[in-house]
Amino acid sequence: MSDENPPMEANRYPDGSITYPGHPVGPDGEEPVGTVDLSAYTATVLTWTTSTATPPGVRQPNTLAIVEFDVDGEPVRAIGQVTTEEVEIGDEVEPVYCEELRDPDAGIREHESQEWDGYRFEPV
Repeated sequence: MSDENPPMEANRYPDGSITYPGHPVGPDGEEPVGTVDLSAYTATVLTWTTSTATPPGVRQPNTLAIVEFDVDGEPVRAIGQVTTEEVEIGDEVEPVYCEELRDPDAGIREHESQEWDGYRFEPV
């Protein structure tokens, strides 16, 4: 991760569980006690799919994967775009920052009404 990129932030809870995206209340009903930057870790592809009927502004085709990070023995799952169509179950991927996950001018929302950046997964 570059110092200029925002973290891919997950929340850690008192029971040791970690959720991504972070939630104000964890699985045990308690508030988070800290955060973890998932962009510092690699993950394993659990499953993937390619969508050819994408929303306005989303690249086509759009390959998505559910991945699992191992953070100090705690599994953390995330879903996101993959940088390539060449991905298989079991592949190791790393999060890479992207300033625009979709074209902000192609949708019905005003550009300033939401954030357009985030992380994609790139095979290692």
